[in-house]
Amino acid sequence: MTNTVTKVGDLRSSQIMFSFGVGAMVDLPHLSVMIMGTDEWDTTQCSPLSEERLLAAVQKKLGQQVQRLLLPPTPPESERISWGFNKAQTVGIPVSPFPSWGLCPRCRRLAPFSSKIFQLKTDPYRADKTRYIHVNCQGRTPPTVVPARFLVACRQGHLDDFPWKYFVHQGSTTCESDLRLKEQGISGSAADVIVTCMTCGRSRALSDAFGTLAEQNMPQCRGRHPHLRTFEENGCREQMKSILLGASNSWFPVTLSVLSIPTEDTSLGRLIEAHWDMLEATESEQNIELLKKIGQLKAFSKISATVIWRAIQNFRNAVPEEDPGEINLKIPEWLVLSEANPARNSSLLDLRPIDAPSGYDQYFEKTVLVERLREVRSLIGFTRIESPGDLSDMQYNDDLPLADLSQDKPRWVPTTDIRGEGIFLQFRENTLTDWESCPVVEDFEKEFHQAHTQWRMARKIESPADNFPRIRYILLHSFAHALMRQLAIECGYAAASLRERIYSSTSDDDIAMGGVLIYTASPDSEGTLGGLVSLGQPDILGRHIDQALEHVGLCASDPLCAEHSGSQDLTLHWASCHSCLFSPETSCERGNKYLDRGVLIPTVKSDRQSLSFFKLD
Repeated sequence: MTNTVTKVGDLRSSQIMFSFGVGAMVDLPHLSVMIMGTDEWDTTQCSPLSEERLLAAVQKKLGQQVQRLLLPPTPPESERISWGFNKAQTVGIPVSPFPSWGLCPRCRRLAPFSSKIFQLKTDPYRADKTRYIHVNCQGRTPPTVVPARFLVACRQGHLDDFPWKYFVHQGSTTCESDLRLKEQGISGSAADVIVTCMTCGRSRALSDAFGTLAEQNMPQCRGRHPHLRTFEENGCREQMKSILLGASNSWFPVTLSVLSIPTEDTSLGRLIEAHWDMLEATESEQNIELLKKIGQLKAFSKISATVIWRAIQNFRNAVPEEDPGEINLKIPEWLVLSEANPARNSSLLDLRPIDAPSGYDQYFEKTVLVERLREVRSLIGFTRIESPGDLSDMQYNDDLPLADLSQDKPRWVPTTDIRGEGIFLQFRENTLTDWESCPVVEDFEKEFHQAHTQWRMARKIESPADNFPRIRYILLHSFAHALMRQLAIECGYAAASLRERIYSSTSDDDIAMGGVLIYTASPDSEGTLGGLVSLGQPDILGRHIDQALEHVGLCASDPLCAEHSGSQDLTLHWASCHSCLFSPETSCERGNKYLDRGVLIPTVKSDRQSLSFFKLD
């Protein structure tokens, strides 16, 4: 029997995108740590990813100095690590303890780690045992210190330790501040948590740091970026907001993603695409000849180096030079998905067009079974307090107070690729335009736009009337959520494993789009098992759409849900809630905003019966 220990602090690549990326906090057995900026990452441990469209989009957002998309460092695959030193332990992402205040659970002493009151204890062979201990605490053995569970953050992406001394003394002080943090009740609420200064006798309940009293009791934000070890040069004008350690609003990723689509119609183009990781660095025809001589290009054995080099140049020029304000990552995908030409299938995207769902020919042009796809996603920044899904579809929106990933302008960004399958549904354009032109629909769109404007005004966002996604998007988005919830019941994947990609624009824009891609993806190189695609057959999918629409017709929270109006409480959804339309945050591209099941079919709200898109018998 071998002595082994389960890996601690192991993160999946997808978690770097959605949960524990740069600037986020991770709980370890005895510590809370911050994922540091990309300046401190060892890029020699990172593998490059090739996706020209995504790189161009990242450059438009972060600058032309971004040259690479890199996978997070990954140690050799192993389910368990042997006792003692292992080289795999040196591969990873840099972290630093945060918050930098600790609490002794025995004597309730509260102090910063820099005060030397708490001592760091490490074990070079057991990284999971790294911890701080209170050496001078009473008792037989020194207790392990736990991180202080209160922090402060602001909408500009800043995060800082809770101002314990300032808070308990109600302002700046010269007191030496021997602090204790005690809990009087058993509820664990902020009102039961009291911080006391043993030096001067002052004390204060943590409830004063939350709610309406917080603005007058808390200092102004210092503009701290702990993941970069820096402060803003000119400070920050935002008011600090108290949050709990591990709060979901302490870190929201801002990502850009694309589906890998064919760039060449020829078989040579597909070969170039399949071997792009190897060919990307080639600089001349001579490089191609050298690779052929050493046996690296066996698939190109019957093709001359001159022809290969010309195809590589064409592949590199496939990404159009667009104005930063006009780039749209979804238009090329829409063109490929709506055409669904099997002759252009590749190892990255495999499409099979079939008939529209049974009983819904008047609404859908066709169904496309996406039997193989690759999604590539890059982390370009993050926000705190406000979710980016509340503000945009995470494409191009200067409203976001985006926190940087590095001190200097980034030359690369963390990126992951995942492979999977999906179902693409293309709506009939004439049916969409006829519905949009109905007076009741136009009136509702104006009402929704007004709520959108008021919501943004309340958050002091410039040009509050801008970036409204239009009523078409609300329809497609609501339909995608209804269908995702239904498909999750039978496809074998959890609801959080399904994702949506909405293609929505009108003829007033660059191109009219009206389609929904529901897909699932896995970091595994082989992708997924086909359970979702199998549900795309006309008879099966038609039945699922029947059930999806039936389920959203009546919600467990009706009539409250059906009568909800976004203009009444400054929200961006109408008849929708966790009982009927909301999806996990990893599944929705808009943070469960811009939803209304009333645009799909009639609900119990009698004055909105004529609004629905689907006319069911």
